[in-house]
Amino acid sequence: MTWLELPEGTGFGLDNLPLGVFRTASTRFRHGVRIGDLVLDLAGMTELPVHETQVLNPFLVAGPGAWRSLREQVTEWLTDERYRARAERHLVPLADVEVRLPIDVADYVDFYSSRHHAENVGRIFRPGGEALTPNWRHLPIGYHGRAGTVHVSGTPVVRPCGQRLEGGVPTFGPTQRLDLEAEVGFVVGAPSEPGTRVPVDALADHVVGVCVVNDWSARDLQAWEYVPLGPFLGKSFLTSVSPWVVPLAALEHARVPAPERDVPLLPYLDHAGAPWGLDLSLEVRINGSPVSRPQFRDMHWTPAQQLAHLTSNGASLRTGDLYASGTVSGPSRDQRGCLLELTWGGTEPLDLGNGTTRTWLEDGDEVTITASAPGADGGRISLGEVTGRVLPAR
Repeated sequence: MTWLELPEGTGFGLDNLPLGVFRTASTRFRHGVRIGDLVLDLAGMTELPVHETQVLNPFLVAGPGAWRSLREQVTEWLTDERYRARAERHLVPLADVEVRLPIDVADYVDFYSSRHHAENVGRIFRPGGEALTPNWRHLPIGYHGRAGTVHVSGTPVVRPCGQRLEGGVPTFGPTQRLDLEAEVGFVVGAPSEPGTRVPVDALADHVVGVCVVNDWSARDLQAWEYVPLGPFLGKSFLTSVSPWVVPLAALEHARVPAPERDVPLLPYLDHAGAPWGLDLSLEVRINGSPVSRPQFRDMHWTPAQQLAHLTSNGASLRTGDLYASGTVSGPSRDQRGCLLELTWGGTEPLDLGNGTTRTWLEDGDEVTITASAPGADGGRISLGEVTGRVLPAR
């Protein structure tokens, strides 16, 4: 339908149109839409000051009506020959741009919503005991992370230092158990009022789109500090996100029912009439070697339920809030979304298929997580990738 010549199987066609922030050698950071291997300069096309800002927040706060209108407008520009000459002047090769974190992150919340992941972690740490904690089936468990250490894909992963136990004695030094976590993130555009709850069927009224997340973890720091208040320094040193926010509207063909429940849901979490499970396929690579292919459709708690629970106490949403799904894992070993599971707590080294093995990440390792979703007419939509290379501790 477009007058553009797009690469076959690009994943960034007209049914995607993700938003991001970019600059060229001759421009400042501004808003753009990725189409194939090009970026459409929204500041140039629209001549609106809101698209000349260095983050998407000033546009996102306008809400779903503005998001929908822009998407329709971009589609018209890229399909109607009347706009071709003008649009071509504002299309920039992806190879010639620098991207940055697309949002000013207001708050960051990370959930723990994969039943397969939660059960595996329970079996690793509580062998012979109950895999799930008593509350897990009743509510989406999560923790508040550090917004200031959310960075765009490509940001170096400096090995963190902290307290960990060695021979039963607390010591301080670089983590010896650096891990990855394959996750999906959800970007809030439209805020909510303090003291109000966001209904479980109102996801699209607040969430503009999704990104790929790697919530890096220092497992030895985490194990020593997490009792009784949960994750802290073992999680807060870096969270990496992909640079393009894929619109929620682009994922209509990816919507699937949530998994069956074995306990009744409280009414504020029950969205049986409007399922918001998502059929997303992830792939994790270490130094180019595929090690896992988690499936997001298996997630026990959906993004709509996560948002409803996040605000159930009246906590307000702010433009730029980011919440992540938690590690995405499936029932088989090749669907586990972190090394903690893939190596069963470091006891089963993972074969990278190139003559090397890993229990935990080593200095110099590069981790890449990609994701895709079903699109229209049997095609695929790409959520892009998030990449990070491990550097030695400072």
